[in-house]
Amino acid sequence: MAGHSQFKNIMHRKGRQDAVRSKIFSKLSKEITVAAKMGGPDINANPRLRLAVQNAKAQSMPKDNIQRAINKSQSGDGDNYEELRYEGYGPAGVAVIVELLTDNRNRSASNVRSYFSKCGGSMGETGSVAFMFDRVGEIVYPASTGTADDMLEAAIEAGAEDVQSDAESHVIICAFEDLGDVSKALESALGEAETVKAIWKPQNLTPLDADKAQTMFKLIAMFEDDDDVQNVFANYDIDDETLASLTAA
Repeated sequence: MAGHSQFKNIMHRKGRQDAVRSKIFSKLSKEITVAAKMGGPDINANPRLRLAVQNAKAQSMPKDNIQRAINKSQSGDGDNYEELRYEGYGPAGVAVIVELLTDNRNRSASNVRSYFSKCGGSMGETGSVAFMFDRVGEIVYPASTGTADDMLEAAIEAGAEDVQSDAESHVIICAFEDLGDVSKALESALGEAETVKAIWKPQNLTPLDADKAQTMFKLIAMFEDDDDVQNVFANYDIDDETLASLTAA
């Protein structure tokens, strides 16, 4: 198991669905509000807002919630959110990138620093781990969309760079600057994706044993529970045997 998305799947299977869902909706609403405030409320003229709304729909966020988040951006009385990125090291030297939308930089910095510290890690300077990742676009379709060969053909035609298919999904990777064009081309060919977003893709992975993996999961859970944190990326890897022992616990 590598990276963050699989951890989220484990967290869902273990319960807390309602609490997790509420957190997801809150973070999606914040992204929609920020996107609409920066680029205007017209989805067709604002690529970032279009992606934010698309991702919200993929999470079954009600239309009223989406519209309310857009309206908030235009009301003039909403919070002023700042986009921040913090970097640091987790257990076994795992490199971690945390993206936030916050109305209080000092609070966010203090919280992120404390999470790293509680799990034996440390927060670094900007750029201290980002060089270990590539900034790319990620487009995810459910496995039911088509076969691996069909998805590969569609991805190549759309200008993507790579496709990773498994029993649950097809993950399509493209250059960061091509994300808008590739996602539009794929939507025309395959329909709307589950998610379309920019990610930090690790260049190399750090293997973790069971103890370090548990600590890593604890660290990610702290980030997930923080309302300011939007995304977490990390370059860890957990083999199937270790993962099975953790999920069975």
